Amino acid sequence: MHQPHLHLSPDAVYPFDARGVAKRFRHAAIFGALDALRPGETMRFVNDHDPLPLLDQLAARYGEEVEVSYRHRAPGAIVIDFVKAA
Repeated sequence: MHQPHLHLSPDAVYPFDARGVAKRFRHAAIFGALDALRPGETMRFVNDHDPLPLLDQLAARYGEEVEVSYRHRAPGAIVIDFVKAA
């Protein structure tokens, strides 16, 4: 019997490099990716600047449903884990 492929990363961490997404689509793409996460999964977000307005929008939209954790925070190199609450 054929098992459906769920596209799960072995460690349930999915990379999202915002630098490659056109600015006008960036927030919609991020929201779509977060909406697709299952509980306990992580989106590892990479960007060239600290996305403070986005973080405010995420807090308003998801509240405690998505945990935000900086992995790297330096000028020009931001890495944030967004973890969907279990």
